[in-house]
Amino acid sequence: MLIPEFSNTYAALGASFSTALEPTPVPSPELVKVNDELAKLLGFEPADLASEKGVNMLAGNESFEGMAPLAAVYAGHQFGQFNPQLGDGRAILLGEVVTSDKARFDVQLKGAGQTPYSRGGDGRAPLGPVLREYLVSEAMHALGVPSTRSLAAVTTGELVYREEPLHGAVLTRVASSHIRIGTFQYFAAKGMRDELKQMADYVIQRHYPEAAHKAQPYVELLIGVAKNQASLIAKWQQLGFIHGVMNTDNVLLSGETIDYGPCAFLDVFNPEQVFSSIDRGGRYAYQNQPSIAHWNIMNFAQTLLPLIDEDTEKAVESAQQVVDQFQGHYQTAYQEGMNRKLGLASDCVAGAALSDSFLVLLAEGQCDFTLAFRRLSEIFHETLSGSGGASAAGGDSVSALFEFPASFANWLQEWKQVLREPGCASTNPTEIFKANPVYTPRNHLVEKAILEGYQGNYQVFEDLLTRVTNPTMFNKQDAEYARAPKREEVVRQTFCGT
Repeated sequence: MLIPEFSNTYAALGASFSTALEPTPVPSPELVKVNDELAKLLGFEPADLASEKGVNMLAGNESFEGMAPLAAVYAGHQFGQFNPQLGDGRAILLGEVVTSDKARFDVQLKGAGQTPYSRGGDGRAPLGPVLREYLVSEAMHALGVPSTRSLAAVTTGELVYREEPLHGAVLTRVASSHIRIGTFQYFAAKGMRDELKQMADYVIQRHYPEAAHKAQPYVELLIGVAKNQASLIAKWQQLGFIHGVMNTDNVLLSGETIDYGPCAFLDVFNPEQVFSSIDRGGRYAYQNQPSIAHWNIMNFAQTLLPLIDEDTEKAVESAQQVVDQFQGHYQTAYQEGMNRKLGLASDCVAGAALSDSFLVLLAEGQCDFTLAFRRLSEIFHETLSGSGGASAAGGDSVSALFEFPASFANWLQEWKQVLREPGCASTNPTEIFKANPVYTPRNHLVEKAILEGYQGNYQVFEDLLTRVTNPTMFNKQDAEYARAPKREEVVRQTFCGT
């Protein structure tokens, strides 16, 4: 059996950072899906993971040499309220593997049983949230959004009790690391400066090695994390992605998206949209995500103050300068991305007004976010080349699925005029299609895949996965996966799996 060499540098940090424990075995694991492409990247043979021995590993029933399973401790602000101790309540880190290009990745089992941080929970995961995370995390990767990824999903042969008994499952999650803002908050809140420094030095070595050679390495760490978060949230906004639980314990310092519990993609564009059933006040609505990310970075900065300078006033001044720059980093990343979605050069100054007014029209017209931008891609090609959009899109036109209302006529003319101005149109005519996918994991399609999965039918899951991991190539026979939901299909709430 081909298994990559495992190690666990996080376990080597010491007992203050985690609790060593094995996953809780499950009675009869069965494979749902192995991610062949990711398996090969990590050094696994996909067929071996699908074998009885491999499935037992993916379920937590068997471990291999080099693994040092653990549950990490951390704290976090949950909907603005600080909890001094959280931790991996249902996830166990098996260890780390290093790829052929020297990239290090965590391999973690989600739904692997109770840990000291389960806070009364069962430590398990229902099948539905596992299928949702697999679909959405792999879609995000295909869309170019930094994300944790899904290596495999297995059912456990036991029931998990939520509002009703549900089939249990385990997701094998892969990330550059699982270190969070909340990890730093845990040590900062306890006044554990030595451990805080140890954690910061570890993150610098693992994710921001260039910071180690700077005069103020912990300021550089803060800058790196802030820039990565600004870029990440800009990508969310450009795709209409709503995370739903932007607590500080769900912010990875690697800059990857994590925790796909009550997440969702917009259908009709509504800046105030909330899907998460636990976000009753709309704290994490679509339009609030950039400001919440800014607030999260401020909280990270506070944890670093003892390391930045022994003089508190000097430390605050240095950290505040970085925090104050967050909005600028975000706006730059956001507008460059929006310009790409409009077919404009990144430095086209007309882009900001055009994108802002376009979103206003989308909201007023209750238009589908994804299809509206995709239709722009086709009109862009028609405007510049005088031909139809199908050839440039690499498939058929989505015009049968979406046409702009008459109220967009003036905006469209203004946009076309800007495209004709020297230096304003993108020099790469295919870039706009990459920026405007035709397939996202729409809520109603994900729900259908989950419902069928609970019945033992994974074909809907497989079919949707195929489309969302090839998000820009539209064909008429796949229109069902691209269209907006019918009125009776609209999903108004999404749910966390705990």
